[in-house]
Amino acid sequence: MRISPFFLDLQSVYHAELDDLRSDSEGVDVLRHRLADKRKALGFLLQMMETSPEMVAVVLHQAFSFSKPAVLDRLVSQDDDELPEWEQIEGALTIAPWAHSTVAQILREPLGPWFMVVAAGLEYLYHRAPSAPSHSAADDADDDSAGDEDNREHNDKDRAREDAGNDWLAEQGFDRKDPT
Repeated sequence: MRISPFFLDLQSVYHAELDDLRSDSEGVDVLRHRLADKRKALGFLLQMMETSPEMVAVVLHQAFSFSKPAVLDRLVSQDDDELPEWEQIEGALTIAPWAHSTVAQILREPLGPWFMVVAAGLEYLYHRAPSAPSHSAADDADDDSAGDEDNREHNDKDRAREDAGNDWLAEQGFDRKDPT
């Protein structure tokens, strides 16, 4: 399976966010409690939907079961400007009953359908076998000629997204992250 640079980048932050939520300073597993708190703050978190979808998507952790993996495999191979519509992938998954009202609230937002596609892709990748290769050597060979320009453009988008997220967090009173 090939994973697009868009989903690769978001996936690593999504995993890190879930890892951060998983345990407290004493190592006690508090993921369920922290996810419940995040879900209660959904109205506030929706402001970050466009700039940091991977940070908001955790509210839907464990909300999906996937009945048509091939549809999700195709989804995660797409970049952000190639994503299918929510209606095109909705039939490939089932939403847990506890998440119905959360999904309804998200879908009322202008970017809600786009976000649901991204969240479903991230959750699908989270539940995939971690040892599965993200793409093949043949994919690398096909992508090499155009890859450098695409990577520069993608990196510019990532930097812009990260800068926007950092700006937003600073406006909320959080300390700015130092560039790495």
